[in-house]
Amino acid sequence: MKVSKLAANLIGSEIVKIGNEVNDLKAKGAEIANLTIGDLNSNIYPIPAQLKEEIQKAYQNNLTNYPPANGLLSLRNAVSKDLKTRWNLDYSANDILITAGSRPLIYAVYKTIVDEGDKVIYPTPSWNNNHYAYLTSANAVEVKTKPETNFLPTADDLRPHLDGAVLLALCSPLNPTGTMFTKEQLTEICEMILAENKKRGADEKPLYLMYDQIYSNLTFGAEHVDPVSLFPEMREYTIYIDGISKCLAATGVRVGWGFGPSHIIDKMKALLTHVGAWAPKPEQEATAKYYENTAEVNNFVNEFKGKLEASLKVLHQGIQDLKGKGLAVESIKPMGALYLTIKLDYIGKTKPDGSVLESSSDLVFYLINEAGVALVPFSAFGEEKSEPWFRASVGGIAINEIEVMLPKLEAALNKLA
Repeated sequence: MKVSKLAANLIGSEIVKIGNEVNDLKAKGAEIANLTIGDLNSNIYPIPAQLKEEIQKAYQNNLTNYPPANGLLSLRNAVSKDLKTRWNLDYSANDILITAGSRPLIYAVYKTIVDEGDKVIYPTPSWNNNHYAYLTSANAVEVKTKPETNFLPTADDLRPHLDGAVLLALCSPLNPTGTMFTKEQLTEICEMILAENKKRGADEKPLYLMYDQIYSNLTFGAEHVDPVSLFPEMREYTIYIDGISKCLAATGVRVGWGFGPSHIIDKMKALLTHVGAWAPKPEQEATAKYYENTAEVNNFVNEFKGKLEASLKVLHQGIQDLKGKGLAVESIKPMGALYLTIKLDYIGKTKPDGSVLESSSDLVFYLINEAGVALVPFSAFGEEKSEPWFRASVGGIAINEIEVMLPKLEAALNKLA
C-alpha cells in the first residue's frame, strides 16, 4: 500500500533493532548486560521521592485537564529561577517553553528555522540529528569528528561549512560520547557564529545555534559551559534544550523545556499547539513544586550523578585493564552524562564459526550472543559501519553487573582471530 514519500523513506532506529534482539534473548532466559539504552533502570535509579509525592498529589487534586500551550506559569517561573541560580542565565517565563521531554523541542527548532533545502550542520557522532534533518527536508552537512578532540567538533572543523547555513546543532555533555566542550572550544565556536552573522544582510536568515544541554547537571569534575554565558550577544541566536529527563532520572515523566529568543520560542509554541506535545499537567505542577527547594534538587542530583560516575569509572577501568592485557580496546575517560565511549578494534576479525565481522553491527550482535554484552555502535549516530567505536550506557545496570560482564567481554574478544 502506498504511503507518503517521507514515511516510505524513514530510516529505522539501529538502537531499536539492537534492543529488540536483547529483549528476545532475555525472554528466552539469557542474561544480557544491556549497555544500549540511554535510559535509566528506575529500580536502581528512582526519581526523587518528593517529586513522586507531588505527582501523586496533583492527580489526587484532579489536575488532569489541558495545561497552557507553553506550560504552566508556575513551572516556567521555577525554570526561570533555576536558570538564574544555576547558570546565571536571565530568561523570563515568557522565553521558556515546556514540552513532553526534549524531543518535541528539537523537532520544533528544526521546523521553525529550517526551510526545505536549507543547510543544517551537525557533528557525527550525534544523536538523531540525521533524522530531524530528514524530517525537515534539510540539506544536512555532517561534520565528522575525531577521538583526539573527544568526538566534539572544533571551530576549524565547522568553519568551511558555515556559508548559507541556518542551523548548527550541538550537544554538551554529548550523547553518545559523554564528553564535553571546554570553555576554549565553545568560545571559538561562538566567536565564529557571531562573525558569520555579522556578515549577513537583513534579508538573510541568521545562523542559529541549537544547544542541547539536557545532561548539563550530570558532569564529573569538568565545568559545563554554555554559549550565552560566554557571549551575551549569543542570546539572539541560541536556542537551549533542557529538562528533567536525565538530571532527575525522570525519562518517563516527560518534562522538558526550551528557552531562547522570543520570536523563535513563540513560533515553536505555535507549531506545537498543532502537535499536542505538552507535558502532562500533573507532572508540570509537581516539577514546579519540586524546584521550589533548590537544595533538595541539588542534593538529589549530586547523589545520583555520583552513582553514575562510580559505574562509569568501573567500566572505564575495566576497559583499560583489558587494554593492559593486550586486547585491541580503548575508552575515553567519562566527563558527563550516562555514557562511556569504547573502541573495540575487531572489525574484520574472524569468529569461531569462520565468518568475518564485516561491520560494527556484526560485532555488536556477536557480543550479544557470545558474551551477553549489548552496546550501540557509532553507526547509530551517523558514523560509518566500519568505525570501531561504541556507546556504552550505564543507566540500565548496576555496578555488580558491569563487574560480572567484563570477563565475559574479554573471553568473547579473545575468541576472535
